[in-house]
Amino acid sequence: MPDEIVLTAEPRTVIGKQVSALRRAGSVPAILYGTHLESPIPLKIDEKTLKLVIAKAGHNRLIRLTLDSGAPRLVLAREVQRNPITWRIVHVDLQEVSMTEKITTEVPLSLVGTSPAVSRGEGLLIHGIDAVQIRALANELITVIEVDVSSLNDLNQSLFVSDLKVGENIEILTPRDEMVAKVVPVKEEVITEAVPAAAAEVEVIGKGKKEEEVPEGAEAPAGGEAKKEEKK
Repeated sequence: MPDEIVLTAEPRTVIGKQVSALRRAGSVPAILYGTHLESPIPLKIDEKTLKLVIAKAGHNRLIRLTLDSGAPRLVLAREVQRNPITWRIVHVDLQEVSMTEKITTEVPLSLVGTSPAVSRGEGLLIHGIDAVQIRALANELITVIEVDVSSLNDLNQSLFVSDLKVGENIEILTPRDEMVAKVVPVKEEVITEAVPAAAAEVEVIGKGKKEEEVPEGAEAPAGGEAKKEEKK
């Protein structure tokens, strides 16, 4: 069993443009929402603690959230907004979940193993989609789906969503015919030796020079023999 992930938050009264001061003080604004909540609850969370929790939980691991003195809530980290330059977390949405209701989420795919066709140098492994949508109970969510590519023994052989192996209680919502991985033939590049442009230019110039060296007043040779000038 994975270690339990815990997080403590406080109610937040600061909203709008005033949250900048909250961030400067080392806290991150957050929102807690859920189908069983009357309205979303604004929160503030210590930035350093939240950073560690998000890195560990991702989007698919349950977080035990403590708020005030009430009972802990089970939540998932949904949308995590970051500063595009510093990559610091600037806002996070937390979704409260019920252990008896199924939820929908995205799970990444991880290719494992080695394709025999690739090992023989016959083909290259290309990736298709890198994540799928699943539906499951909160306590049956998975963080990643491993895809074994060692079964790809032949060229142009593929793995599809229909080939993914998950628990019987997990429903994959992504279309079954979506490609996950495929072995394609290695293309052989034929390199044609080209005549250097400089050499071609020299040849043209030389040919023109010979034509210009015909003595002035003399007729160009015809039929391979020079004609003699007849005396009058």
